[in-house]
Amino acid sequence: MHIRIRAYIGVVAIALFLLNACSGTRSTLPGSTNASNGGGVANLNDAAEAWAMHDSGYLTEFDVPGATTTNAGACAPFCGTIVNDLNDEGVIVGAYTDAMVVPHAFIRRPGGTFSSFDAPGAGLGAGLNQGTVATAINDQGVITGQLQDSRYVFHGFVRSRGGSFTEFDVAGAGTGPGQGTYPDCINIEGAIVGNYIDASSSYHGFVRSPSGAIATFDPSGSVMTGIVGTGCINREGAIAGWYFDGAAWHGFERSPSGIITSLNPPASAGFTISSSINDFGVVSGYYVDSTGVYHGFRHTPDGKYFPYDAPNAALVPGQGTVAGPINLLGTIAGEAYNASGVESAFSGTIFGTYATFNAPGAGAAGSIPSRVNLRGTVAGTWSDPTSLNHGFVWQPPDEHEFTRPAARMEAVVGPAIRANLRHVLRYPFGTVKVKMPSPLAR
Repeated sequence: MHIRIRAYIGVVAIALFLLNACSGTRSTLPGSTNASNGGGVANLNDAAEAWAMHDSGYLTEFDVPGATTTNAGACAPFCGTIVNDLNDEGVIVGAYTDAMVVPHAFIRRPGGTFSSFDAPGAGLGAGLNQGTVATAINDQGVITGQLQDSRYVFHGFVRSRGGSFTEFDVAGAGTGPGQGTYPDCINIEGAIVGNYIDASSSYHGFVRSPSGAIATFDPSGSVMTGIVGTGCINREGAIAGWYFDGAAWHGFERSPSGIITSLNPPASAGFTISSSINDFGVVSGYYVDSTGVYHGFRHTPDGKYFPYDAPNAALVPGQGTVAGPINLLGTIAGEAYNASGVESAFSGTIFGTYATFNAPGAGAAGSIPSRVNLRGTVAGTWSDPTSLNHGFVWQPPDEHEFTRPAARMEAVVGPAIRANLRHVLRYPFGTVKVKMPSPLAR
């Protein structure tokens, strides 16, 4: 069964393969003192607001009770606990594989308690080819995800806060093994976005309204349409994703009315992924330049690109910055790769505050963020040296630095951000187990 930790992990591997032979002079990003240039590129930070490294915060590692403790060949590399989403209340959802290699969905609450569930109709045959995966949760506690039945066909589901289920399939989804419907994310209104695989095993996008109406879509020229993961639809219904046209990879934004705009930063050399979109329409993503170096970017509603590199990312071919989810304040979580390909997770705000962190037991694969919520908390998955997966929750060392609005953000998205911050509460630090060392001390 395809338990997708985050689609951009697989995309990175594809890009490394496709771009391994790239060569040339590394493109230069705009200078830090420039507001914009003729290519629509802008910088969020001026010379006085360079990345400020902070103490690495507080990290809790966890495993779902009942999760396998060994990396059996039948489920590798998806054995163990996999985190897929985190809401603003601190509730985490994902999936775990049991000793028989059957996936089950789980819910982890802020105090550290767990519950698990299987969607009605999910197969329970051993061997990672059936089961239930929770892919996303909204602030109302509504969960969406995928189940694979005993015939190995995928179906979408919605689970209410009270625990009732609704199963759904996209018209046109294939009914053969490995085909079907894959929900990826859900917004506060209950709209769901994901992929479906048709009878010819081609990938397409879909959006399901809160009332259950489903629309399908593909950007013009797409031969493969993908949704990266959580945070791909905002409150208004705008969607971020990517597509492949047979020659190049592009990011895209789909408006609530269905208009699709291709996103390609000026320095992109044919590979761009849009990872996430927030309620102000700011898109988080990453691209690869002409030498195969990865860079993160934000794209704002006025059409400007804000490229950046994580301070600890190596600017060498095949390495760099992979940007993932973005929250309302513009804080992005992602991964930075050094010259040896060793990954570390990061959280960076729109005004330059930056922290890097890894689960203490993580191997070279490091810690992979799945979502950053309004409080600046990051949840994700880390892999140990045996490639067994575990969950983590990271909390900022100084919550104010990761949740306060910035003048730069207001300039980009407008003063409406003030009203949206009124419900930001201090996150309880009761579940903290591990104090991470400062990255400056390493």
